Amino acid sequence: MSSALHIRQLGVREYESVYLAMQQFTDRRCADTPDEFWCLQHLPVYTLGMAGKREHILKQGSAPLYRTDRGGQVTYHGPGQLIVYLIIDLRRKGIPVKRYVHLIEQAVIDFCEQCDVPAKRIAGAPGVYVNEKKIAALGIRVRHGRAYHGLALNVDMDLDPFLNINPCGYYGLGVTQLTSEGCRLDVQQACEGLLPCLINCLEYGDCRVFMESSLASVAVGNNAA
Repeated sequence: MSSALHIRQLGVREYESVYLAMQQFTDRRCADTPDEFWCLQHLPVYTLGMAGKREHILKQGSAPLYRTDRGGQVTYHGPGQLIVYLIIDLRRKGIPVKRYVHLIEQAVIDFCEQCDVPAKRIAGAPGVYVNEKKIAALGIRVRHGRAYHGLALNVDMDLDPFLNINPCGYYGLGVTQLTSEGCRLDVQQACEGLLPCLINCLEYGDCRVFMESSLASVAVGNNAA
């Protein structure tokens, strides 16, 4: 069984094509398919989880709304926000779902600590927070022991679109970002800092980095290590 991890840098993407590629990859992967992290930014979009309630969308604005199969309520993605989709065989790694969520949160907290940003969890509210404001959102889906979707870390973005929603279904929840907390990084720098924390928390060793300009090669879920 593969213990390798492939990391793909996908640039700025519209939401739907990446979402469909994640599903296809997960459906087609086999026992030896390496896990993958997809690092990217999205064009402006609101996404609503499987059980998401439209009442949490106060005003949609100009960004499209996309219903997705992750857990959670509504959130916003846009340029200046780091997305890391974690496409992982949890059964193979022996990680229960609750533990998996905890480990992702811990990786973000560890990275924020390196940036001198005092991040923390809030009981009963998945994600990572700074001074009661959300800096990172989590949303996952697990099918047959295999997880996809992942995390969104606000780095240096326009936060105004969050005013149109109840972020993650919480009325009046504030949001923040690294630059607002005094950490002056761009998205690529944040990615380079966060990835080692994720790799450490999720206990990967053999990592291989890809620079991809097309999603065609990542949607096949083949056996290549």
